[in-house]
Amino acid sequence: MGKPTGFKEFARASQVSDPVAERVKHYKEFEHTFEPDVAKVQGARCMDCGIPFCHGDTGCPVDNYIPEFNDLVFRGRYEDALENLHSTNNFPEFTGRLCPAPCEGACTLGINEPAVAIKGIERFIIDTGFKNGWVKPQPPKHKTGKRVAVIGAGPAGMAASQQLARMGHSVTLYEKNEKIGGLIRFGIPDFKFEKWQIDRRAEQMTAEGVEIKTGVNVGKDITADELLKQYDAVVLSGGAEAPRDLPIPGRELKGIHFAMEFLPQNNRKNAGIDVANAISATGKNVVVIGGGDTGSDCVGTSNRHKAKGVSQLELFPMPPAERAASTPWPYWPMKLRTSSSHEEGAERMWSINTLRFNDDGKGNVKSLSCVKVEMKDGKFVDVPGSEFELQADLVLLAMGFLGPQKGGLIEQFEKAGLQLDARGNVKADFGDHAGAHRTTVDKVFAAGDMRRGQSLIVWAIAEGRKCANAVNAYLMAAK
Repeated sequence: MGKPTGFKEFARASQVSDPVAERVKHYKEFEHTFEPDVAKVQGARCMDCGIPFCHGDTGCPVDNYIPEFNDLVFRGRYEDALENLHSTNNFPEFTGRLCPAPCEGACTLGINEPAVAIKGIERFIIDTGFKNGWVKPQPPKHKTGKRVAVIGAGPAGMAASQQLARMGHSVTLYEKNEKIGGLIRFGIPDFKFEKWQIDRRAEQMTAEGVEIKTGVNVGKDITADELLKQYDAVVLSGGAEAPRDLPIPGRELKGIHFAMEFLPQNNRKNAGIDVANAISATGKNVVVIGGGDTGSDCVGTSNRHKAKGVSQLELFPMPPAERAASTPWPYWPMKLRTSSSHEEGAERMWSINTLRFNDDGKGNVKSLSCVKVEMKDGKFVDVPGSEFELQADLVLLAMGFLGPQKGGLIEQFEKAGLQLDARGNVKADFGDHAGAHRTTVDKVFAAGDMRRGQSLIVWAIAEGRKCANAVNAYLMAAK
């Protein structure tokens, strides 16, 4: 694919970012799409590797035809590349900015050279498509007369809704928040992904026949029984929003918040929405507990608040600088990753366990008592004599999610027979067989994090698309 000898001739290029000193002054995206000449050269690096591990189970969850679109970009056939990309991925502008790119971890060139810049090429294709007006609504030619309710308008729900509408079904997409997008809109900071990109997709979906109802809390404003009576099929795609807590002494102190209290408030403020009692990091010593992407987002947002200092704690040891032997190619490599937010300033601390939050005498957190830990016999144990105190005026808990929020929607569907799996997610079959995505309630399906647990945006889109296929098969069989 591309130029046969391109991988020998050209080096990997990264997208150009604005300097740290400039970008921390605002919440706009600061990473720039490839220019056409750069994209061409990067497409040329794609090898004729025989078996493209970047595609499919080892690489891309949405099964993007990566070697093909790399070749099309190299040849300057951008509109064809867009059609290719859209055939597998409803929202490449989401993944081209936010996906950690497991495809690159599985790239054959990555065995002994820097992988092909697949994510950057994907972003170039979709941005070029929008720039040239090639992204248009695709309304169905015929309507089936079937009605589908999709509950939860994150990327899984959006993808499922768009696919089902294009199949000719009448789709209503319900969202409890004021706009669609889920955690892409209200969790991921604007400096990583500006939200007008969701709005233009909402316009496209509306033109394709999706009825979007925001500000509707299913389980409260409309019941599960009402949905089951009004629709021929229901898709549960409400995400995994129950955060993991840290129930240690002092947890009740003021100044300790979940990341998903802090980040959505900030995004709403940036969108011009009034937020009462907004959490501020300005002038504070901020401690982020949790070393993943959500924690990184808290770091970047705190830096833009002009925090006095930011520390990020992780229970696990620091990963190696290069791919660990435990995750050989083509698997997703276990290695140290430094995000753009870390580049902007943060003290990263590894193998740290928090023992208690300390009071300032007025009910506010003033510090954390911590200890270094090490792994012994599969368990974390304290390192003797390693206790220390870390100042903190604001603590942000970013330790992942435990599944969908219980009560309300889930509780009502449980009364109708819905079962949860051992991890508390909605129980629904995996795979591509006829029963995939079906829950234990007739005509109710599940997709995204609500079914598989906390995962990647690219997995959410893949789940939404596959779930739409399963719903369509069910509806057509019921004719």
